[in-house]
Amino acid sequence: MKTTAFSLFILFAACSSTFAADIPCWEFSAELAYQGEEALSLFVLPSGTGPSFSAAQLLGGSEVDATITVTLEDCFGDPVAGFPAEDLWLESVDDGLIVCPGGNSADVPTDENGMAYFLNPLMAGGSSVEGCYVIVSGWAISDFLPLMINSADFTGDGAVTLSDVGLFCTIFFGEYSYRADFHFDGVISLSDVGRMATGLGSQCQ
Repeated sequence: MKTTAFSLFILFAACSSTFAADIPCWEFSAELAYQGEEALSLFVLPSGTGPSFSAAQLLGGSEVDATITVTLEDCFGDPVAGFPAEDLWLESVDDGLIVCPGGNSADVPTDENGMAYFLNPLMAGGSSVEGCYVIVSGWAISDFLPLMINSADFTGDGAVTLSDVGLFCTIFFGEYSYRADFHFDGVISLSDVGRMATGLGSQCQ
């Protein structure tokens, strides 16, 4: 009886240790390089050939740096170096951002200071007006980041085709919609037509 009880205790301890090891123990933050209060907009394409985060726009069309810096520390306050880039990714609050496989990951693993970055263009379509979060391995979510995103891939099917051109034209000749305001100046104009034309044929790699 004692042997059985002892065996159960060892089994329970082993299971508890395994479970605890699977629970991450870290603190992290995600910050935009731009520290103003205005919302920012980033134009993206499925091929990843859109502007980088450093060329996001304020309302009016002026460029501003929206590079995202992620800092990851363990529960003792020490930096977590070498954390995989693919385990740090960006998602939109309203799920309007539709990404290609791997198209929303951080650029590099965390460095010796526990820092990683989102600077390179996203590979994505869709649009989001509610801002973004950085997610760490599905466990933790950063503070809300006021970054809106739109794309010439209106349908979010991973390619900019004539179907997307049709949707753009509907907005161009109709009511204003952020979805087509690629130049982010509050109007749909020839500047947006130019970006739509540049994106035509873009697709997930």
